[in-house]
Amino acid sequence: VQLQASGGGLVQPGGSLRLSCAVPGSIFSIMAMNWYRQAPGKQRELVASITGGGSTNYADSVNGRFTISRDNAKNTVYLQMNSLKPGDTAVYYCKIMGLRSEDSYYTDYWGQGTLVTVSS
Repeated sequence: VQLQASGGGLVQPGGSLRLSCAVPGSIFSIMAMNWYRQAPGKQRELVASITGGGSTNYADSVNGRFTISRDNAKNTVYLQMNSLKPGDTAVYYCKIMGLRSEDSYYTDYWGQGTLVTVSS
């Protein structure tokens, strides 16, 4: 089971992008939803999280510029990225903690990644 992330691309510094991550309907219960990123040569880092109740958390480096949101009816999580900087260049991954009927417990599911390049 893989999540479908989309919305990446090339953007100039100061620009905006909106990432989306669709969760398959086979995952019928979702708790936390997260966005991670991995820049070339660096470890994957947590960018933003949103709980089932809507509480959010952000990495210091993106706080005030990025906004995570979720649409529970559409099983989708979004990442609105504003005031983008070259340092935001990375592959962005979504991850959710979800439950399928065949799962015994909540499990982490990942998207395939979408590349964001911030460059003039």
